[in-house]
Amino acid sequence: MAPAPIDPRITDVAVPRKDSLSLPDSARERLERAEIDLSEGYPYRPSRPLYLDDVYSVRDYDRPHIDPGSRADPEKKALLSAATEVIPLTRHIGTEIIGLQLKDLTDQQKDELGLLIAERSVVFFRDQDITPQQQKELGEWYGEVEIHPQVPQVPGVPGVSVMWPALQASESPASFRRPGGASRWHSDLVHERQPAGVTHLHNDTVPTVGGDTLWASGYAAYEKLSPLFRTLIDGRTAIYRSAHPYLDRENPEDGPKYVEREHPIVRVHPATGWKALWVNRAMTVRIVGLDKAESDVILGYLYDVYEQNPDIQVRFKWTPRTSALWDNRVTIHNASWDYEGSQPRHGTRVTSLAEKPVFNPDAPTRRERLGLLGPEEVQELEQLASHLKLK
Repeated sequence: MAPAPIDPRITDVAVPRKDSLSLPDSARERLERAEIDLSEGYPYRPSRPLYLDDVYSVRDYDRPHIDPGSRADPEKKALLSAATEVIPLTRHIGTEIIGLQLKDLTDQQKDELGLLIAERSVVFFRDQDITPQQQKELGEWYGEVEIHPQVPQVPGVPGVSVMWPALQASESPASFRRPGGASRWHSDLVHERQPAGVTHLHNDTVPTVGGDTLWASGYAAYEKLSPLFRTLIDGRTAIYRSAHPYLDRENPEDGPKYVEREHPIVRVHPATGWKALWVNRAMTVRIVGLDKAESDVILGYLYDVYEQNPDIQVRFKWTPRTSALWDNRVTIHNASWDYEGSQPRHGTRVTSLAEKPVFNPDAPTRRERLGLLGPEEVQELEQLASHLKLK
């Protein structure tokens, strides 16, 4: 299959490499049932841009985005009543739904699922019979499906990325001390002009032991901060960078550079209206307007709040044919590489792009909106309001 760029304006491309890894049997069976053409190799690799300006030009315009969750029934009756069981995995994050097939959801159920994902950050469905084509179709409901310039794709289905750790390890070797792939806390595509909303990862092949994925709640991370500290970061912006490096066309000898965008570090979800902390250790570079030392101290603390509070996290053990759908606007995630490549793992991922991040000072926190504040929290907020009024 001849390589092609992700954007017709890209003329400087790298030559795709040929892969000789053996595709796991369960993955091959799924792809063949979906009539994916594997005759010219797997996965398909788009020609990759070498230069920074080529990547900046991709999707470099404002696009309208209406979040499906914003038009959903708040009680989500069509979705939840059709499920055999709905299991909250923790108090703050994560829900598993049993008895539904994602490929069969009605439009109303898709909207309600969007709202549930926005509220619970990540929702899981086991025993799914879903093709890459159906996965992409569902992704299109939640926004423009991103076609990644650096990630291999399912042949013939652009926008359905191949998540195959053995393949990534063949490019960037992983080890116990330096795990590979997504084994770091991050959120997807923060460097985009309009970053990721819902990501849908379907794993058709998983290790028998290990390979869990963890998510942490941005709503709850923000609520862990004292009300006074929140006022220090509300409305502030930071620089977010791409995961992949590129070269400056005019000065390629300067070495690798990254796509960078400026976004608010606290954002408001359009469907819930709740504030969420939105930083991650892997890709948030610095807070705008602060010296590096000042920015490093504050960001380091914010990362720790996310990463070191297990009560705002969920750790999910995969089984074959499981789908996870999470909202990158209100969560970060981390894939555990504790199986160390001892068994195959393979899946496909679709990421839907959403709105430009927005901060609203009048937006509530999740706990405020749901009436979950304890007496101490109420007192802190009253004291802060009194202090600000006196000033």
